[in-house]
Amino acid sequence: MKLVFEKSVPNRRGVRTSPSDVPTSINIKSELLRGSTPTLPELSELDVVRHFTQLCQRNFGVDTNFYPLGSCTMKYNPKVADRIASYPGFAHIHPLLPQLRLGGMLTQGALQVLYETDMLLREITGMAGYTMQPMAGAHGELTGMMIMAAYHRDKGNHKKTVLIPDSAHGTNPASAAIAGFKVKTIPSKDGVMDLDAVKESLNDDIAGVMLTCPNTLGLFNPHIRQLCDLIHSVDGLAYYDGANLNAIVGQARPGDFGFDIVHLNLHKTFATPHGGGGPGAGPVGVCQRLVDYLPVSIVIKRDDGTYALEYDRPKSIGYVAPFYGNFAVVLRAYVYMLMLGAKGLKRVAENAVLNANYIRHKLKDYYKIAYDRVCMHECVFSTTAKMAENGIRAVDIAKALIDRGFHPPTVYFPTIVRESMMIEPTETESMETLDAFIDAMIEIAELAQSDPEKLKAAPEKATVNRPDETKAAKELDIASL
Repeated sequence: MKLVFEKSVPNRRGVRTSPSDVPTSINIKSELLRGSTPTLPELSELDVVRHFTQLCQRNFGVDTNFYPLGSCTMKYNPKVADRIASYPGFAHIHPLLPQLRLGGMLTQGALQVLYETDMLLREITGMAGYTMQPMAGAHGELTGMMIMAAYHRDKGNHKKTVLIPDSAHGTNPASAAIAGFKVKTIPSKDGVMDLDAVKESLNDDIAGVMLTCPNTLGLFNPHIRQLCDLIHSVDGLAYYDGANLNAIVGQARPGDFGFDIVHLNLHKTFATPHGGGGPGAGPVGVCQRLVDYLPVSIVIKRDDGTYALEYDRPKSIGYVAPFYGNFAVVLRAYVYMLMLGAKGLKRVAENAVLNANYIRHKLKDYYKIAYDRVCMHECVFSTTAKMAENGIRAVDIAKALIDRGFHPPTVYFPTIVRESMMIEPTETESMETLDAFIDAMIEIAELAQSDPEKLKAAPEKATVNRPDETKAAKELDIASL
C-alpha cells in the first residue's frame, strides 16, 4: 500500500471552497515560521476515502479477532456503554459549568455518576472513599503513593523504603520512586512474594508494600492477609495494584485482605476502551484513616439530594488531574457495573478464571508452564527445552499467531520467567474461540519441532513481516519525527 504522499498528484483537489473573508495570510513573527512551506498531499476525495478505508481494514482489534492479552489491554467493551457515553447530556457537558447556581442542574447528572461510581467501587473493593481524578492506572499508582507519602509526613514518620515483588508491573517501582521512596525488591518463592524475605526486610524505614493479587503470574498469594499484617506492624501501608482485580471481582475485596490503598484500571475490570495509549481511568480508593488525603475535589451528596464538589480538605494532596479525570471512561464503567450487578460481576471472575485454566490445561503438554497449578485469570507459559535447542523463542510463537488470525499474547513479561508468554482470555471468549486458539498454539508447537526455520520466518501473511529488531534498536532513525 502506497503512502498518501506517494498517491499525490499535482493540483488534484478533493474540494474547492468559495472565496471568503478569511485572510489569506497572517502576520506571524519570522522566528515562529518554518523554514519552508510544508508539502501536503494533493488528492481527490475518493482517493482520500479509499486510502483511509484501506488503512482501517488493516487494523486488528477485539471487535475483529481474539486478543489473548485480555484485560491487560483489550477486554471487550459492551456497545451499550459506548452508546450511553455518547448521550449529548454527557458528551457535550463542560467541566466549568456551575454545580448548582445559574442553571447548574446541567451538571447534576454527571456529578451523580461520579458519586455513585465512588459508592459502587467502595463496595466492590472494601475501601472507604475514592477519587476519580487519575487518568490511567500508572497515574493512579502515583496518586496512591503520594497519599502514602502524605500519611507518613503527617505522622512525622521518616520512612523511605517501599517493598515491591520481583514480579511487579514496571510502573510500580517507577511510581514509588517519583513519590520520593526507595524501592527494595522482594524475590518470589513458589511464584508469589516470599513471606520470609518480607519478614527479614521489616524495619522502621519501611513505608509500605506495593503488589497485585493475584500477581502477574496469575497466582493468588495465600499469605496475603499475613503479609499486610506484617507491614502494618511497622506502621506501613499496604498498596493494592488493581490490574488483576478482574480475577476476583465480586468474589473477594482487597480491603478485606488488609490493603489500605487501591488503584483500579477501569478498562481492565469494568470494560472501558483502552489500547494504543488510552484513554484510561485509574480511580484510587483508600481506607478510612487515609480519606482526608484524597485529592480535591470530592463529589458529595447534600441533605437535599443534590450533588456538589467539596474543596475544603486541608490534608488533601491537591489536584492530580484537571477537573474530574476521564469522565466518559468512568461513565462507561458505571454503566457496566449497573448492567451486570453483583451476580454478574461474580460471574465475570468465575468465567475469566475458568477460561484461563482451560487454556492452561490444554497447552501444558506442548509448552513449559511456569507454575503448573490452578491459576486465576491468566496463565504463563514459556518455550520448552526442545524449542530452545531449535532456536525457537517466544517472539517466534507470537509472530506465528499473527498468520493464524490471532493477536499475540504478552511476551517477555513477567520478566522472572524466561521466554514468557502470558495468556489472558478474559470472561467473554467462547469455547469455540478458545479451542481455535489452542489448536493454533498446538500447531505452532509441532512446527517448532518439524520445521523451526519456517516458524522463524513468520509472519508471512502480514502487511509488515519481521523487521530487524536489533538493527532498529542500534540504528534509531528519529530525524523524521
